[in-house]
Amino acid sequence: MYYTLQDGALASSHLFPYPQIDDLDSYVARVRPCNPVSVISPHKFTDQARLFTSLFTGRVMYAVKCNPDERVLHALIAGGIDSFDCSSIKEIRLMRHLKPDASLYYMNPIKPRESIREAYFTHHVRVFVLDSADELKKIIEETNGAKDLTLFVRLAIAKQNVAIDFSEKFGASPMLTGELLRLARPHCKKLGLAFHVGTHCLETKAYDMATRLACNIIKSAGINVDVLDIGGGFPALLDPADPPPPLQEYFRAVESALKDEDLPQLELLCEPGRALVASGGKLVVRVDGRKGDLLYLNDGTYGSLFECGKQINLQYPVRMVRIKGQSTSPLSPFRFAGPTCDSLDMMNGPFYLHEDINEGDYIVIDQMGAYGETSRTPFNGFDEVIYVELLQKKKSVRLKKAA
Repeated sequence: MYYTLQDGALASSHLFPYPQIDDLDSYVARVRPCNPVSVISPHKFTDQARLFTSLFTGRVMYAVKCNPDERVLHALIAGGIDSFDCSSIKEIRLMRHLKPDASLYYMNPIKPRESIREAYFTHHVRVFVLDSADELKKIIEETNGAKDLTLFVRLAIAKQNVAIDFSEKFGASPMLTGELLRLARPHCKKLGLAFHVGTHCLETKAYDMATRLACNIIKSAGINVDVLDIGGGFPALLDPADPPPPLQEYFRAVESALKDEDLPQLELLCEPGRALVASGGKLVVRVDGRKGDLLYLNDGTYGSLFECGKQINLQYPVRMVRIKGQSTSPLSPFRFAGPTCDSLDMMNGPFYLHEDINEGDYIVIDQMGAYGETSRTPFNGFDEVIYVELLQKKKSVRLKKAA
């Protein structure tokens, strides 16, 4: 969500201070909110940024589309993120306004001509991605044949064990990627190859395979390539009982492949979104009705729960909050339905909650810092949200009594 500043730049909305709370369940019990509650914990964004930048040997650029809330961006910057993957001119304006010295990367393979022009001449963006000869021609024309460009050629990767297969929309075939690298080389100061294995990837071998394929293309192209962008796709902890591999295993897979392929000198980039910010967000929803295993909620796929819908069907961690007393009933699988009058607004789950859950109970949905509020729409009039900031709990320190 964005609004226009007086100077024409763009900033994220909700710049007013969020109410701060120190206990979410107590807040729900006291307020009994009738609208969904979007919860952020800025310290978690900062901690995850520090973890990412300490583990990855190359440059980490945050994918702004994942969550452009200004509080999130400030927290990531505090954690050491100074580079940003932008997919639109609005995101470029936002980041240039928020952090004037940030390194901005225009990483949408298909860009409007006027956006390329504004990015280069107004916002000093020098890094662009492409996956076709037409896009290369467009970039050259709209930057007036600039000689200070860094150009990335996007490679399509065969579908992996991921939530969304990005290669259906973007990326060149291996043969075309080699041709585009040779075409782009005379028109740029630095040349890179980029790939994206897909969102929420649960297998490190996908990065190993993609890196080896990229290396083979680079060697076959017979030209100097400076940079490898391994994209994003790093997962969130959606199933605590079956966690994904640690981040360092993904990075180790890439580094090992580069060493095996005798290209360890390549500069590395990555563009995480979900793995950086998912853990810093929660959503509180109310149950407004129940029919068997179907719970009717006050938020849904037209709101923050788009990725729970039938198209992607991610299953986020959930727990019930009851205003009076606690449930002792066993957990059972449930489906969700959002508040709109559209049958697409349904989520199959399964979501495991106490089997006696009913109207008036609340559900806390975890790992909602990524692709939640940024996906919200005003469809059917269900766009009213309460925003709060959950403070970090202070660690208690026991003092020894003097003898």
